[in-house]
Amino acid sequence: MRTFLSFSLLFLSLLAFSCSSGQTLIQDTCKACSEQDSNVNLTFCATSLEAAPDSGCASDLPGLGMISMGLVRRNVTSTRFNIKQLLKNKQLDPLCEAMLNRLSIMDASTTCEQGFQEKSGVISPLTKRNNDTFELSAMTLFMIHILQSG
Repeated sequence: MRTFLSFSLLFLSLLAFSCSSGQTLIQDTCKACSEQDSNVNLTFCATSLEAAPDSGCASDLPGLGMISMGLVRRNVTSTRFNIKQLLKNKQLDPLCEAMLNRLSIMDASTTCEQGFQEKSGVISPLTKRNNDTFELSAMTLFMIHILQSG
């Protein structure tokens, strides 16, 4: 029993050390990303990555990049579902319907917002989702660029 307890404590200590290095990787990556790309907010980057499952134990940039791509995928999937729900609204403004139907990931979110701004009084129901998609995509592209550069 004592051996099991010792092994368990050793395992938990190693896991805690491993995960704390994941937190450092997230902070360092998000800091570099926000300094190099004005589209990325340090707090948004760190909060988004830290909230992702397994991100705290990410040991390298490729692993963190995969987690970031997963965040983009989940955000886009959720937004797509939200758009489908919005399009079911029979009283939808024709411009709003056209914008929702006319949606590249970063470009689509920006184009969508700009389309809603073309008509005064029309408010995009997707502003937060579009902003999140754009920023998550910018974070992911930055990580891919770093990995490709060396």
